[in-house]
Amino acid sequence: MFTKARLKLTGWYLLIIMCISITFSGVIYHMLSREVARFEQLQRFRIERRLGKSPPVPSLENSELLEETNKRILLMLIFVNAGILVMAGGFGYILAGRTLTPIKAMVDEQNQFISDASHELRTPITSLKSNLEVNLRDKNLSLSQAKILITQNIEDVNKLQSLTDGLLRLAQFHQPKSIMVLKKVFITEIVDEAINKVSSLAKMKQIELKKKIANIEISANKSGLIDVVVILLDNALKYSPNKNEILITSSIKDGYLDLSVKDFGSGIEKKDLPHIFDRFYRADTARTNSKTGGYGLGLSIAKKIIDAHHGTINVVSKYKEGSTFTVRLPLK
Repeated sequence: MFTKARLKLTGWYLLIIMCISITFSGVIYHMLSREVARFEQLQRFRIERRLGKSPPVPSLENSELLEETNKRILLMLIFVNAGILVMAGGFGYILAGRTLTPIKAMVDEQNQFISDASHELRTPITSLKSNLEVNLRDKNLSLSQAKILITQNIEDVNKLQSLTDGLLRLAQFHQPKSIMVLKKVFITEIVDEAINKVSSLAKMKQIELKKKIANIEISANKSGLIDVVVILLDNALKYSPNKNEILITSSIKDGYLDLSVKDFGSGIEKKDLPHIFDRFYRADTARTNSKTGGYGLGLSIAKKIIDAHHGTINVVSKYKEGSTFTVRLPLK
């Protein structure tokens, strides 16, 4: 598809360039031909004036000389246009490739997104459908069994809702960064609201959330930044053992605010580290632990939000020892 588009775009480049080149060549040929004829006539008059003769009639020899000169000019212009055609073809092909590269990357990402989303949606839908079909065939289905069936179906529906919410959130931050409204906000407000949202899970696992945050004011999208901290805290809680602790700290360096979330949980293996911000990617430890749930969208969403803030997010992790996620945001 893109090879054909690249060749077609190259053809259009060549057509435009050659039209311009041939037009200029025609003008140059006409001007040079007139200039050569004028110069020949002027020289002939000068010679005749020196010899004291009347203005001569153009000879056959002079006509042949003019014709030969015009042929040489035309041949030279043909060679020049041939060279332009070859060079323009090469540069046009390269330029067409560079022009189409971001479009190709965008289409490939879109296709991959559709493929991944379809794959993730298929699992809960298949489970929901199979569960309903099996139980509908059971003529002796009791009320208690029906309630269990409904409960299981609600769980699958909740999973679908969680997935679609994540996909919509991710799509939102694929839009131009200009739509994100940045306002002055204190980082302590962000962290406090995020902690409040995950407090029930922390209490359930008896994990203490310790914070050491400076009261720093930054320009940010409050709801977006709260989402980032919630995602980081939620991940830390999921992969930390019960009766543990999570540290939330901040620091300022070189005009940037560094906000870190450190846990002492299962950590991330080295082979998984380069991919943890990829959409739908889940590390092996996450896949084997079904209790953690999730679809691998959280960190991808967090990265999109931080990118929209012109910041960065990175992780330092040791397997079975814990992970530290650090968000770096510009103060101005």
